[in-house]
Amino acid sequence: MKKMLPWLITILLAITLIVVAAVLLAPQFGKDSTNSNAAAPAAEGKKLSADELVEMTSEIKDIKTNLADQDYIVLMNFAFQLNDKKSKEAFDKIKEFKIKPIIIKTLADTKPEELKGSDGKDQLSAKLINLINKTLTEGKLNQIAITEYLVTPI
Repeated sequence: MKKMLPWLITILLAITLIVVAAVLLAPQFGKDSTNSNAAAPAAEGKKLSADELVEMTSEIKDIKTNLADQDYIVLMNFAFQLNDKKSKEAFDKIKEFKIKPIIIKTLADTKPEELKGSDGKDQLSAKLINLINKTLTEGKLNQIAITEYLVTPI
């Protein structure tokens, strides 16, 4: 029995560490899947006509702010596609004092390297969709398109 005690302790310790690691990492894996699923309903939905897209799309133009690296400034325009016309009207009422600050805060926490390539822009869009959907009073934001993008050092 004395010879088996160190082995038993080692096995129990290993199992405990694996369980702790799984518990700590589980929320991160769940969060990644919700971010990738946020843009999926917009892609899987029915095709909309041009008139319907115009009725359900709102724009925010000329967002200028510093990034997390204070030596860089960004200029961006966004197009927001909502799920219906009524949602767009509600969105338009709050976009200047609710939505624009969310975008500016998110960009202020973003490094220039994080915005490189289409993956960086997709991650920014997914993050903004999640944050903005929490603040909408009615309806749902389906998709964000970056219509203009410029990052430059100061």
